[in-house]
Amino acid sequence: MAKDRKLGRKTDLRLAMLKCQTTDLILHGKIETTLARAKEVKSIADSIISLAIKEKDNFEEVEVKVVKAKLDDKGKKDTEKATSKNGKEYFRVVKEEKMEKRQKDMPSRLHARRKIMRTINKVSDKDGNNIDLPAKLFGEIATKYEGRVGGYTRIVRLGSRMGDGAEKAILQLI
Repeated sequence: MAKDRKLGRKTDLRLAMLKCQTTDLILHGKIETTLARAKEVKSIADSIISLAIKEKDNFEEVEVKVVKAKLDDKGKKDTEKATSKNGKEYFRVVKEEKMEKRQKDMPSRLHARRKIMRTINKVSDKDGNNIDLPAKLFGEIATKYEGRVGGYTRIVRLGSRMGDGAEKAILQLI
């Protein structure tokens, strides 16, 4: 990832920091950091956005048989009484089979998805549900920048920081 700037960190710490900042940029749309870090994150973010744009429509629709628990009116699992071989009764969850249409990635899009997952972290929301950032990249962000050739991010300089004099910047998606 970082080829030119060491950023005053050892390699593993530097790569983890850049990975976190790239994830935050994609998730929130902008981050505030130092200028040197912003320049490094900009190159990483631009490369994965261009990869997402290239592979955004490379999938096929497939019908898949899905077995799920049947839900009642209140949203709870529907159960039925059953008897085991030794005569004991227990409650069994009623299952239902449905056919659903899902997107199946073609091999090059799957490779792009895996490359993106190596570059960003997994993220959860407040409720603990996982947020699918590659899907956000392929869906929202790639469609937003579809006609563009590069330059998906912008660095706005803020001036020097009071404590150590480091130059601050805002990195944002255009």
